[in-house]
Amino acid sequence: MEVGISLFQKSLPRVRSGGRGERVHAERMKPTSSSGRRTRFSPYLLTLSFVIFVSLLYWEDLSCILKRPSQGVDEQPRKDWKPVEEQEKRTVEVPFAVGRTDEGCDVFAGRWVPDEVSRPFYQEWECPYIQPQLTCQEHGRPDKGYQKWRWQPHGCSLPRFNATFMWEMLRGKRMMFVGDSLNRGQFVSLVCLLHRVIPENMKSMETYDSLTVFRAENYNATIEFYWAPFLVESNSDNAVIHRVTDRIVRAGSIKKHAKHWKGVDILVFNTYLWWMTGMKMKILRGSFQDEIKDIVQLETEDAYRMALKSMIKWVEKNMDPHKTRVFFATMSPSHDKSQEWGGEPGRNCYNQTTPIEDPNYWGSSASKGIMRVISQEFSRMKVPIMVINITQLSHYRKDAHTSIYKKQWTPLTPEQLANPVSYADCVHWCLPGLQDTWNDLLYAKLFYP
Repeated sequence: MEVGISLFQKSLPRVRSGGRGERVHAERMKPTSSSGRRTRFSPYLLTLSFVIFVSLLYWEDLSCILKRPSQGVDEQPRKDWKPVEEQEKRTVEVPFAVGRTDEGCDVFAGRWVPDEVSRPFYQEWECPYIQPQLTCQEHGRPDKGYQKWRWQPHGCSLPRFNATFMWEMLRGKRMMFVGDSLNRGQFVSLVCLLHRVIPENMKSMETYDSLTVFRAENYNATIEFYWAPFLVESNSDNAVIHRVTDRIVRAGSIKKHAKHWKGVDILVFNTYLWWMTGMKMKILRGSFQDEIKDIVQLETEDAYRMALKSMIKWVEKNMDPHKTRVFFATMSPSHDKSQEWGGEPGRNCYNQTTPIEDPNYWGSSASKGIMRVISQEFSRMKVPIMVINITQLSHYRKDAHTSIYKKQWTPLTPEQLANPVSYADCVHWCLPGLQDTWNDLLYAKLFYP
């Protein structure tokens, strides 16, 4: 402190001493000019000196405030923002991250709250990329309440989704979803969230067999979906004709699909629904081209573990954790048994218009054994794969399925028409809807891990 004051004193202008009172005041202060004459300081100069000195002492804290990141369209400060220095102490820098979520904040634990203001993010008619299996309003759904729920984590908040910011972060990059139709739904949801800021003549969507590519020319970026319901090779790999009852998976065969994933900057995997046949899984040892096929049967969890190991091993070998990010979405639940949430026996998601309120609800459609396999295998991996745990929060949303409000690929029988419960789709989700929240969570973990 003394050094700081003396530096400021030397920089102040000298004035001649006046009367006796001034000389007494100057004697107390004891500064002198180079010629040995006493100088005096006005109270204003002393106050100014003190203000400047304090400002310099706290300049580092002030600069931290000035450097806080912009919040995009809403321009509101993030509650979970941390100064850069504190962020770096907590975690190693990861690609695409611009901030950190508060310690102790689990964005996957929370509740659904009604939101008539900010939901939905877009209207169904505004997004031409939604498949007819997911356009519930177009196919006669009478209510829109399923679109107007927001996920609220306990004790913290999700960052506001900003499409322009995300495109800037994806500039010159490839982002790819790999998996089944539920992952394709999340891919389409993200395209719907992002496409509106791209000029019409600068965007396109094309499909090449198992690969669908949305391209934003002005950002030289793509968001892609690759059909691989088991991740590894199977007899259900045809992107169009894949409704196979007798499912066979080839052991150790991830390379067939994975050659299309090389060079991708952000990968989002999922696999679950196609494994749940209720029977043992058939595993092919050898090739599908072999005249005599060597097939063994495994319990579902063991077969699932085999595929997960293949995926993790490929990621460890081919993805650079300093440049790329890998995510894995957990199982998407269905709602086929209304008695599980206290409804009438023999009913399902048909005519359901509100979420389940029991915070401990867990239906039989989501296998805890599979969740255990995911936890075990990911705990052993050598490179980071971030899990997007959509299962519990999706469990509550019995109201969000497409139900009967979708394109029917085969004509319905009179018996079906008389009993809508019999053909209600309680697996897939309407858009806009629940899967937009999945992308909210993906956005949070991509930029604020």
